[in-house]
Amino acid sequence: MKRRSILALAAACGIAGAAIAQPAAAPFPSKPLRLVVGFPPGGAADVLTRVMGQALGKQLGQQVIVDNKPGADGIIAANEVLRAPPDGHTLLMGTNTSMVAVPSLRPNPPFDPFRDFTPLSSAGNFTVFLLVPATLPVNSVKELLDLLEANPGKYNSASSNSAAELAMIQLVGKRKVVNARYKGDVAALTDLVGGHIHMIFTTGTTAPGFVKDGRAKALVVLQSERSALLPNVPTAAELGLGNLTILPWAGFFGPANLPPAVRDRLSAALQAALETPEVKSQLAQQGFDGYGMSSPQFAAFFRKQYDGFNQVVKENNVKFD
Repeated sequence: MKRRSILALAAACGIAGAAIAQPAAAPFPSKPLRLVVGFPPGGAADVLTRVMGQALGKQLGQQVIVDNKPGADGIIAANEVLRAPPDGHTLLMGTNTSMVAVPSLRPNPPFDPFRDFTPLSSAGNFTVFLLVPATLPVNSVKELLDLLEANPGKYNSASSNSAAELAMIQLVGKRKVVNARYKGDVAALTDLVGGHIHMIFTTGTTAPGFVKDGRAKALVVLQSERSALLPNVPTAAELGLGNLTILPWAGFFGPANLPPAVRDRLSAALQAALETPEVKSQLAQQGFDGYGMSSPQFAAFFRKQYDGFNQVVKENNVKFD
């Protein structure tokens, strides 16, 4: 055999050998997933995350570990996911607070929600009630607003996130109310029933217990229809409160640059989990309206929510430190 032919054959064999030796891409998922949530245990976001973590694990055949990283309106949790490898094994349970309010209200936003994350699927909407202490001498939103009008600076509100605080700003308008910030609703509600706080927007996970045992009164619910959790509480639309436009929602995100196949696998698994009867029942008990979206659908929803929130901020001239 001529020398040139031998070299060509050797080269071909080397290339073939390299191709054979190259490892195949690891299947996804190849290890347990971490689902990061920016709120403390016991609240609505935490309960949602744990229900969905278990259901997602079943869909993917891998354990999903819930990792609570509370504080800073979800910034700590978001940064955990932002810095994670884009392999789909670290996900964020994001809310309108962390993914919309934070980048809208902060003078120097810590991240760009569109550039730094991959939208995977919506989770659904929280049911949110306005609570006041049982001892406060009001039984309607009108009576509450009249009380605030007659006593400027005497009463205060509580919030555990910027979205809830903005909803309170929409409600009270120019009436003088001081807002106290809490890391979670549970601590705020303890102060509410103790008379130290006079009003709070809180979720269906925590509100019904306080109302049913007589420690608090619910004056309005922020959703399009009355909630089965507290069916006697009117909606904002029923009360003519068209200025209450904040929609409390949640959804799932991965880091930027997720491979399309991984993104689509996660999105499909999340949507399937939300459709299971067990998950639907568990979320309904918390007053959470669960529904999934494809990645492109959720991205469009996310953009619309972001733009609408920014409009509210500008209309109310809201500036947060």
